[in-house]
This record gives sequence, structure tokens and C-alpha cells, in this order.
Amino acid sequence: MHKKLLPVLLGADLNCYNIARAFHERYGVRSHAFGKYRIGVTKHTRILDFTVVPDLDSPEKVKSTLIEFAKAQSDRIMIAFGCTDAYVELLSMLRDELSEYYIVPYSDYSLIKRLTDKSQFYELCRRMNIPYPATHAIAPDAKPEIPFRCPVVIKPAVSSEYWKHEFEGMKKVYVAETESEALEIVSKIRASGYPENIIVQDRIPGDDSHMYVLTAYSDRNAKVRMMCLGHVLLEEHTPKGLGNHAAIITETNCELCDRLRCLLEEVGFVGYSNFDIKYDPRDDTFRVFEINVRLGRSNYYVTAAGNNVAQYIVRDYLEGGFTDADGCKISDSEIYWRYIPDKIVYKYSSPEINSRVKNLISSGQAYSSMRYKPDLAGNPRRMLYVWLHELRHIGKFKKYYKK
Repeated sequence: MHKKLLPVLLGADLNCYNIARAFHERYGVRSHAFGKYRIGVTKHTRILDFTVVPDLDSPEKVKSTLIEFAKAQSDRIMIAFGCTDAYVELLSMLRDELSEYYIVPYSDYSLIKRLTDKSQFYELCRRMNIPYPATHAIAPDAKPEIPFRCPVVIKPAVSSEYWKHEFEGMKKVYVAETESEALEIVSKIRASGYPENIIVQDRIPGDDSHMYVLTAYSDRNAKVRMMCLGHVLLEEHTPKGLGNHAAIITETNCELCDRLRCLLEEVGFVGYSNFDIKYDPRDDTFRVFEINVRLGRSNYYVTAAGNNVAQYIVRDYLEGGFTDADGCKISDSEIYWRYIPDKIVYKYSSPEINSRVKNLISSGQAYSSMRYKPDLAGNPRRMLYVWLHELRHIGKFKKYYKK
């Protein structure tokens, strides 16, 4: 049965490669990806095939592309994954229509929309007594105001909608040092045509090493079966990549896991999710920034820690599922994952972090998404890409990282 598996991915980024790698590691199968364009991370690889569909951004096009592909693969067991917020929303929207051909391991579209709207998500956190940053939402028809002392963080409430309205100087997240700068940022976002709330937040002090990511798998009965916490060492700092995890060490925090497990089960969530979290030294709390209703682009840290992300889906939908006795596995292994050269971590991290990193490297507990031997051995084009990719990050950190 496992040899008949065919993961079908929508997207082209590191998330796409990490999912394909998990399936290849566990089941020895190649994935197939569709995207509007192809980028380096999914080029010259042996573990997935790729088809460019330039206009793959509407429900009709996604539906016709996936069904046409499925009809040509009638002997395969296909699982559909969205590698971006927009593709997850589309798969969730089309779940009933695609389920004849695919396993579509996502929640109802209405729940997806509710959770990915940060304004509604923070209201849910408030009701469940889960800490989050002090937040003000600016509605589309409201006069902008900045109710917090600067610096403040500014970001869209609905990311999938925000990226449809590109403009010069666009960033994933903004930090405004003054009120006038904050109002100017809000004005630029509004002028782009973005129609949803804009979030203004108190900026929690602390560098990248105060950030955490928690990945969870909720089975088809909405029971959480796995949680894996990553302590972020460094993030990317390019304008459109700001906040993307670049290096992680896994840790265990049962209290934090339990709080967010209760949230997921309360709303009846199904599938993979990950939470962006920051430790606030002012009151010793972990404050949740957002939920992503999919695997994050750094998800190989989960697989490396002994929780292969493909295996949970396959067990749930193809191997009889989970029982009450299985409970929820809270990952307790410590590993080091990075997407960048170790020398960058050493340069921009504290001596304490560097000591932990070196110990994990020396004990064989260091992992990289891109350094996958079956994909590199005898594959010089892939080897060259990975080498150049890591080299470019040295220049990016030198240009953009401001400590």
C-alpha cells in the first residue's frame, strides 16, 4: 500500500520540500507538486516532480488541475497538501469535491477562515485565557490610531488576503519606531487595496531567541496526537521573509502544550497546525502571535525530532487511525535544526546557545532540511544549489540583521 502513496503538494517553497522529504524518508515515494512558478529549493531534486501552472490561484483552476491529475493516476493513493495559507484555504474550500480522488486532511473552510483571521483568533485566546500580545485591530472603515507606546508591530489580520495586494516596500511584518511611522505603514497597506483588519501590537522585548514554534497534529476526530516545541535561535530578516525560522532547538514545555491542545480540541480542529509564540520576560509568560493552519516552512525540525510528519497522516487515514489509548505524544527529544550555515548561528547567537548547538552537533543530533543525502549523492546540480543557497544567507544576514 505505501508504495502506492502519492503526496500532491500545492506550493514550491521549503515547506513543500520538507513534506516531500518526510514522505521519501518514511515510505520511499516521490511527491508531485504544482505551483505558479518553481524556485530553487524544489529544483534539481529526486524526491518530487513539479508542474508549473501559472494561474493556479483560483478555486476553479485548483479543482480542475487536481482532478485532471488524479484521473491519470487511478492506481495511486493521493494525499493533498497546501504549502501556503492560500492553498490550504482553497483545499479546505474544495474538500468535499476533491475527496473522491484525494485524502484532504483539513478542517472545514469556515473554521480555517476563523482561525486565520488574527482578530478572531485573539478573541478565542482571550476567552480561553491564553496570553497574547496587547492588540488593537484597525477596521477597514475606521480612523487609524496607535494605542500603544512605540515601537509597535504592525501586520495584516488575514495574511492570505494581504499577499494578493503587492506594493513597493511590502513586508511580512512591520516594526514602527514612532507613531507617525506606524500611521504611514497603515496608510500604505490600505492604499494597496487590502480589505481586512490591520493589527497593531505591543512589541514584546527580546531578540529572535525569545521566539518559539509549536507544531501539532490533530486527527480526523479533532484529537491532538502529537505536539513538538521548537525554541527558535534565529529568524530570517529579509523584508518578505521576516520571522521565518532559520535555526531551532527542540525543547519540552508540557504546560504550554496543554493550553494549546485544549484550544485546538475546543474548536474541533483537524490536521497540522503551528503556533508562533514569544517569551515575554516582563511577566514570564509565553504569548501566542498566531496559528498557521498547516505545517510551517521549518517543519523538518518535527521530523528530525522523531515525529515524521508524513507518518501521522498515513496512520490516521490509511492505517486504522488512533485510539484513546494513544493519547497525545509531546515530543521530548532535543535536536538542532537549521536552514542556514552553522557559522551564521555562531555569529549571531549567544555563547549559551552556541554551546548547546556545538554539543548537539558533536552528539549527532544536528539536521538540515536541504542536506538530504539521497537527494545530493551523485546530483551535482542539487549540491551546487544547496551550497550557493547557504552562501547567500551569509550576505543576507550581514545586510538585514540588526541586533
